[in-house]
Amino acid sequence: MAASLVRLHFHDCFVQGCDASILLDETSTIQSEKTAFPNVNSVRGFEVIEAAKLEVERACPGVVSCADILTLAARDAAVAVGATSWNVRLGRRDSTTASRSQANSDLPPPTATLAALTLAFSNKGLTPAEMVALSGAHTLGQAACSSFRGRIYSNGTDIDAGFASTRRHGCPQTGGDTNLAPLDLVTPNSFDNNYFRNLVSRRGLLQSDQVLLSAAPTNTIVTSYSTNPRLFAADFGNAMIKMGEIPPLQLGQNGIIRRVCSAVN
Repeated sequence: MAASLVRLHFHDCFVQGCDASILLDETSTIQSEKTAFPNVNSVRGFEVIEAAKLEVERACPGVVSCADILTLAARDAAVAVGATSWNVRLGRRDSTTASRSQANSDLPPPTATLAALTLAFSNKGLTPAEMVALSGAHTLGQAACSSFRGRIYSNGTDIDAGFASTRRHGCPQTGGDTNLAPLDLVTPNSFDNNYFRNLVSRRGLLQSDQVLLSAAPTNTIVTSYSTNPRLFAADFGNAMIKMGEIPPLQLGQNGIIRRVCSAVN
């Protein structure tokens, strides 16, 4: 669940800022981000946030936003599996709208080029260095066959042949689109720097991960993190703080405090 909560936070912040818009269900006036292509049948963890919100509302009704709960849950989930903790500034408020169209346009696909990734993160005020650090969240979690099939059957020079062969066993050229494989084959349930060691060995599962090693300045950062886990841990925390404050941040009188996270009051 740690990978799912971190991903849920990322997918929330990249659309309208960190406003819990991704948690809203479909209505006659809301086109839910849950059904956007990058999210449908893949984003999880909604029930964890709703359960936390229920307990918070019982103790302190109408005060803590779903956006803050999601931000804290992502931090705590990562720490639970080995990440170094970071401070989370609070005070976010919840949106009354969602944007399926922005989710489709602003969340980078697993086939993204380095230039496309850099632009997507730059559009959110994040540097290439912060992009690399945040990509390190892929030390956790799994990906569906449909998202990496093209890479493992490409016979490209940027993928280790033995790694590609191993991954093909669970991902045929046709069918099996939803078959899952760990993003980090070595320590898939631990937050560490093996993701970067995998990239250096040409064993990144997603094309959008492996391209980080393809050119400057991201390639030197990948190499540095592969040998310096403490540097990665510190930079990841700092990048998560910055991502958690992507504008437009709902503060003060903007937005609302939802009573349940899946619906507007």
